[in-house]
Amino acid sequence: MTYSPFLLAALLVVGALLLRRVLRQRKRERLLATPLTPDQRVMLEKLVPMVRQLPQSLRPKLEGKINLFLDQVTFHGNRGLEVKEEMRLSIAAQACLLVVNSSVWYETIRTVLIYPAAFYTRRPTHDGFVVHESDATMAGESWTRGPIVLSWDHALQGGLNPDDGHNVVIHEFAHQLDSLTGHTNGIPILRKGQDYRGWEKSMLDAYHSHLERLESGQGTLINPYGATNHQEFFAEATVAFFEKPRALRRDEPALYAELAELFALDPAEWN
Repeated sequence: MTYSPFLLAALLVVGALLLRRVLRQRKRERLLATPLTPDQRVMLEKLVPMVRQLPQSLRPKLEGKINLFLDQVTFHGNRGLEVKEEMRLSIAAQACLLVVNSSVWYETIRTVLIYPAAFYTRRPTHDGFVVHESDATMAGESWTRGPIVLSWDHALQGGLNPDDGHNVVIHEFAHQLDSLTGHTNGIPILRKGQDYRGWEKSMLDAYHSHLERLESGQGTLINPYGATNHQEFFAEATVAFFEKPRALRRDEPALYAELAELFALDPAEWN
């Protein structure tokens, strides 16, 4: 039996694609099974002390996902910033905390841009039918399918202070998880079996409670910026889930339960 040159070429292309997929999957599995070096662990615990609270059973998963993240993502410094290992490790660890016990992954992220400090960006504002542009000071930005843009000053402090309720890396990567559905609207890909109606009710109830507290001049556990819209509330609620878990479980138990199911984590019980 003879094959046409066209068919042979097609078979070769299909074979090459299959081989590439197999090799990529093997590399992924190898990275996920690779621990950090002792020096990296020391650096990580100093830069992101939250990882010390992580249950022992999850630490190998975190280290493997950090290695996968570092292999996948290229870091670029802006304004003359030299990207160092401590920057890459700190940002990767904070990002991977969100997915440490989940099958969801940052598939589309290939680039993280780092500024030395807060940076300016042009933002449109609407006045009726007229659109104006103005400068806005930012600590981070998340674009659908990437890249992520971060201020190193803020990313560093977010990692070093695990319980102050401010973490730009967790905030921006929560947006990335939110956008995996194709829409950034505060409804990420829910865990298998997680009920959408329960998610929607708990999030909306907590969001409206958040707005009411702000309008009445009361303090809020979740950062006031979460009142901007549903997607910002999800991002700031995620920060509170990791940085103020016991208080969030006490004040918003339904919201905490939904986030615990989404991330398959229970940080209120971490030591």
